Amino acid sequence: MGMAAESQFHVLAVDDSLIDRKLIEKLLKTSSFKVTVVDSVSKALEFLGLQESEQRINHHQEMKVDLIITDYSMPGMTGYDLLKKIKESTSFKDIPVVIMSSENIPSRINRCLEEGAEDFFLKPVQLSDVDRLRPHLLGWRTLVKI
Repeated sequence: MGMAAESQFHVLAVDDSLIDRKLIEKLLKTSSFKVTVVDSVSKALEFLGLQESEQRINHHQEMKVDLIITDYSMPGMTGYDLLKKIKESTSFKDIPVVIMSSENIPSRINRCLEEGAEDFFLKPVQLSDVDRLRPHLLGWRTLVKI
């Protein structure tokens, strides 16, 4: 059916919209990705073990993340804020981050790409967009010699 579990790419998807989360999860699973979905940047940081709290849990030690795909516009912290935190982290700075948005704002797109995003998808995300993730993942795996 799909790829063997040990060779499956694990994607962390972050979106505050339930409909968009379900769509991206379905598209990623259709493409044989292992998916973890969360509804906020703070939950993504918590999952990664980057939350600045007393009860810091390093989930990334147990469950490696190969790519993060995040919505740009969310309440509280934005996808851009998440991108900056990932790129500032010594543990996660090399993980590819893809930003999604329903708004086609060139200055926003350029800012995200300049900050280190691998790609920028316009919503609704489609299967052809998900297919564009694989080269980023393969590059990441080669980089870390998996």
